[in-house]
Amino acid sequence: MHDVAITGMGIISAIGLSAGEFHRRVLEGACGIGPAPWASALPGQRAWWGTVAGFVPRDWMDDKIEDGTDLFAQFALAAAEQALHQAGVGTFDPLRTGIVHGTSIGGSRALMKAQHRLETDGPQAIPRKTEIQIYPNMAASQIAMRHRLHGPSLTVTTACASSLDAIGTAAWLIESGRADAIVAGGTEGGISLPGGGADGAFVPATFYTSTLYGMTAPSSDPRHAMLPFDVKRSGIVVGEGSAMLMLERGAHARARGAEILGYVRGYGTLADAFHPSAPDPSGQWEARAMELALADAGMAADDVDALIAHATGTPKGDTAEIRAINRVHGKRRAALPVAGVKGHVGHSGASSGAMGVITGLLGMREDRFLHIANTDQPDPEASFEVVIGQPKAMRYRCLQVNAFGFGGQNASLIVTRD
Repeated sequence: MHDVAITGMGIISAIGLSAGEFHRRVLEGACGIGPAPWASALPGQRAWWGTVAGFVPRDWMDDKIEDGTDLFAQFALAAAEQALHQAGVGTFDPLRTGIVHGTSIGGSRALMKAQHRLETDGPQAIPRKTEIQIYPNMAASQIAMRHRLHGPSLTVTTACASSLDAIGTAAWLIESGRADAIVAGGTEGGISLPGGGADGAFVPATFYTSTLYGMTAPSSDPRHAMLPFDVKRSGIVVGEGSAMLMLERGAHARARGAEILGYVRGYGTLADAFHPSAPDPSGQWEARAMELALADAGMAADDVDALIAHATGTPKGDTAEIRAINRVHGKRRAALPVAGVKGHVGHSGASSGAMGVITGLLGMREDRFLHIANTDQPDPEASFEVVIGQPKAMRYRCLQVNAFGFGGQNASLIVTRD
């Protein structure tokens, strides 16, 4: 994979409603994690979330579309609109322009809300558009309908690896000649109302599932609730959001005079095949996905200037990834800067990988590499530089980005500035 250009970016997140705002606040060390409006009903646990505040659907769509979509599709529409607008969607051939979108839970919130209404008010209370709100493919479909795009329209659901798998799949489609341009990324949105508030008496069951599964931290401080790669790490905070990229065949982008923000150079994906939720503790399969991305790019580990890790903040997840990075980046790993976005926004599910790609590419323009928010005692097993405290002033032009998900979904991407 050698010539897939990135010409547009868009983000809806807990710390910003555009790629520029998100990146600026990441560098500032902003943390979008805060108290959820529902007290935790579980002993010894606190109720934290990384919800998207300030999002107004009518800023991005009409009332008919809002009424017929779940929040995840609304986030995706808004992020895709930003990416397509920046790229100049009016210059694309709609027959050669497609969508590859990733999500873990799709419109699960709409399904849970319909069940709640059924049990409280009866069948007549179920919204008549519930069916089309639920389907995971509806984010991609709404983007296609909004912009009259008739190329491939695909939905990837590989848990928290979904956005990197979507970007990698889109790049493969472009490289194979099946499309000239594809908007690709991932979205999660299942815990709040638009605007980031509580929805009356309705509490999504998914708000508690991570805690019941033993994945969340009992911290009394939101800035300690998610500590990626920290010795004190103890779990995740559920987040949400969307991150989308416009990808084009490089020759196509150059021919129309587009501003090229970066390139997708390599993509690796495979199955851990170990456990439904825990990675192989050796990190060997995560390492293999990273190696496949490097091989696809025709690069060696030494070509990578910095790495944005999946870095969930869970004891098992971070340990496996630390071992994977140690394994792949070998003797030079002590000089390799590594960071991640989840300390800033919580675990934003399918969107998190693409968020890392975007802030990493924007940082290349400023010669500043992001740091991990809130982490202050890096795990000594990490034989690389865990960037904490503040962004690192450095020139970097080649970035590796990881995303690993439940079910053993391992994905890694190589992106470059030039």
